Amino acid sequence: MRTRICGTGSALPGREVTNDDLSRIMDTSDDWIRSRTGIGKRHLATEETLAGLAAAAARQALAEAEMKPEELDMILAATLSADKILPSLACELQRELGAVHAAAFDINAACSGFLFALQTADAYIQCGVCKNVLVVGGEILSKLMDWNDRSTCVLFGDGAGAAVVRADKEFGILGSVQGSDGTKGDALLCENRRNNNPYVKNDTALPYVSMDGQAIYKFAVRTVPKAVMEAVLKAGLAIEDIDLFLLHQANIRILEAVSRRLKAPMEKFPTNLESCGNISAGSVPVLLDYVNQKGMIQKGDKIVLAGFGAGLTWGASVLTW
Repeated sequence: MRTRICGTGSALPGREVTNDDLSRIMDTSDDWIRSRTGIGKRHLATEETLAGLAAAAARQALAEAEMKPEELDMILAATLSADKILPSLACELQRELGAVHAAAFDINAACSGFLFALQTADAYIQCGVCKNVLVVGGEILSKLMDWNDRSTCVLFGDGAGAAVVRADKEFGILGSVQGSDGTKGDALLCENRRNNNPYVKNDTALPYVSMDGQAIYKFAVRTVPKAVMEAVLKAGLAIEDIDLFLLHQANIRILEAVSRRLKAPMEKFPTNLESCGNISAGSVPVLLDYVNQKGMIQKGDKIVLAGFGAGLTWGASVLTW
């Protein structure tokens, strides 16, 4: 039995913010951002909530899968920026969708989150506990950014993507890998609330995301090709057999470096980085829905999905579409 993606969806906030827009409020420029990242614009939430974006994406995925919410056995939501500390985003989705029979919980593996959630769904399906699972990845990262820090805030955007997976005898996931290196976690960091109780007072302002860009770049170009290769070998395939590589959209230079190291042409690495920026856990599912809706994936194609980011974490899955 395999775990097959049978429906995708995505939702982005209505407000598009270009590099030129940012240049009016901080010391930056379109050329500075594009030349270093490949990003031209991003979507930032104003009135939208993450639960609302995730629910919109989920409804699209369910419609394509021709599945009712009541048929879901589980909802897995990958995020680091849920609207609430509790209840979880997944439980909010259960309520919004009316998925009355689904167990629901969140996973935080940052930019690798969707891959970790997808592989968790695969494990539940493989052991026979679930047949139908909704996997969502989404973020509203703009609320965690220091908008005076041009080196970090210009990279990120908001949005959500979703995939419905079900048990299938023929198509689906062929091989996966995942990993973590917590010793290097400070390279991409956002503190939570500090201790504050009757015995310790803490008036520190809520912190923002900080990132060591060079450390993340070196980690990604070293780790991602290795993870992809391991997953491809587990699937019993070769790099030449892969039709598309759908990687976390962090930086065009990273994607180009991975392409070179795998000796696979950039034509096999579709991107939406220019229009969406880095959506962390939402990056891979939003890109997946983009290529699906564009008709870029055909039945039987071999696809690689890969995420990498804070933790540090990484994950890759190979599947037959």
